Amino acid sequence: MATAAARKTVPIHREPTRRIGSRLPESAGPLRRRWHYHGLSIVLFTLFLVTMIGQTWSGWYAYNGEQRQHGEAEVSLVEYLGTGHFGEATFENWESEFLQMAFYVLLTVWLFQLGSSESKRPDVLELVDLDPRESPNKEKAPWPVRKGGFILTLYECSLSLAFGLLFVASITLHAVTGVNHFNEEQMAHGQPAATIMEYAASSQFWFESFQNWQSEFLSLAAMVGLTIFLRQRGSPESKPVDAPIWETSD
Repeated sequence: MATAAARKTVPIHREPTRRIGSRLPESAGPLRRRWHYHGLSIVLFTLFLVTMIGQTWSGWYAYNGEQRQHGEAEVSLVEYLGTGHFGEATFENWESEFLQMAFYVLLTVWLFQLGSSESKRPDVLELVDLDPRESPNKEKAPWPVRKGGFILTLYECSLSLAFGLLFVASITLHAVTGVNHFNEEQMAHGQPAATIMEYAASSQFWFESFQNWQSEFLSLAAMVGLTIFLRQRGSPESKPVDAPIWETSD
């Protein structure tokens, strides 16, 4: 009975946001509209590409510097992309990012932080908690919601599943590419080469992983904690500037 009653609880909302006017003029052309509606994704992917190019270019020079120090032949930029030096540095970072996001998506399902804009309100049933099978707007819902059954069950967890699969793929590629760089150092010191499984079980592999994981969880904890007390006007990651400190954002 208690469970049934909880499902019927109506979520509580703030006062509706005041609509002062459209952010986009009616005369805006297609390019401006595309930028207006997708600017965040465009900028983030652009920053990713710029920093990825920077990592690749600087990593190539660093790797060739190591090659010269050891009396080995330098490699071209294309050849560098196939080295363990590039792969290990890339995928050990990707794995930590996807692990961070997978944990964050799942932890915010069940856990709360009073006063943080990154948390659901602890005393309110939110819209994201409602069962999509009881949605009154199924005709406008994504196809899996209209389909129902196993497809909907999978779709309900698709965000965390996607980040989880990306993490598994990244940590696997970390091991597959990183073993090459690990073996280069092993041979340079007269040590036998390791297999992928031996490398994945080594302290070096887990040192490379944990040094990134701890920083990701620290940044998440800082975000959750700082949004209780600090503000950024205009950002959806912040509570309104005039919101009480211990009011949890909706």
